[in-house]
Amino acid sequence: MEGTGKLGWSLIRLWALLVYGFMFLPVAVVVLLSFNASQFGSFPMTGFSFRWFVELANNDAILRAFRTSVTLGLMTAVISTTLGVLASLALVRYKVPGTNMISTFLIAPILVPEVVLAVALLLFLNFLGINKSFTLLLFGHVIFTLPFVILVVQARLVAIKRDVEEAAMSLGASPVQTFFQITLPLMLPAVLAGGLFAFTISFDDITGTLFWKPGGVETVPTQIFAMLRNSISPEINALGTVMILLTVGLPLLGAAIARQLAQKSGP
Repeated sequence: MEGTGKLGWSLIRLWALLVYGFMFLPVAVVVLLSFNASQFGSFPMTGFSFRWFVELANNDAILRAFRTSVTLGLMTAVISTTLGVLASLALVRYKVPGTNMISTFLIAPILVPEVVLAVALLLFLNFLGINKSFTLLLFGHVIFTLPFVILVVQARLVAIKRDVEEAAMSLGASPVQTFFQITLPLMLPAVLAGGLFAFTISFDDITGTLFWKPGGVETVPTQIFAMLRNSISPEINALGTVMILLTVGLPLLGAAIARQLAQKSGP
């Protein structure tokens, strides 16, 4: 029986490796081809070159899309993080009537398929006579990223003992002073993690963005989508590599920073 159990776990590990390989092999191919010297994205590679990254940096359309994505992501992160912290404090630290219903309502956007949410919001705003704009795009991204911030911040806030805050207030600190000097430093790792989640989700989003963006405004994902309509340019591989580095590197960096802050601040 013991030998059969080991064989079973070995087969499960092998299957898991095959699944992960199937999922991430196309990503590895995109990264590899972004350094191909040939203008044709195929194997065998003719040489190693940064040519397509240089052309990427000289492409005005891509640079505009990159600036738009960064601006949109930062604004989404700031708004979602602020609202997420306030909502988490209200739901965890105060007795709000209908807490469970409010929590479900705030988290609902991640339970609904994004395409359904995008169409519903667009139809609702069209009914109100509101046209597509950057504000609508920002509003949609905030709706979609806010639940992630709330889930992360709530999990950290629940772990912070109420006794620490009560001790500070018993020594004369006001509720505002207690929040900024005690609660916020303790929950800062979760706040930073939530902000990074919001930024990366906003930066990488394409489904909702295609419905909400006004004409003439392109983000990096929609710019890639537009470029793919014409032809598969090696610049797309280079741009994909940059997006992979950002959307994977930033959360890893944020997790490392959050872990260091959590170790310093303690539970």
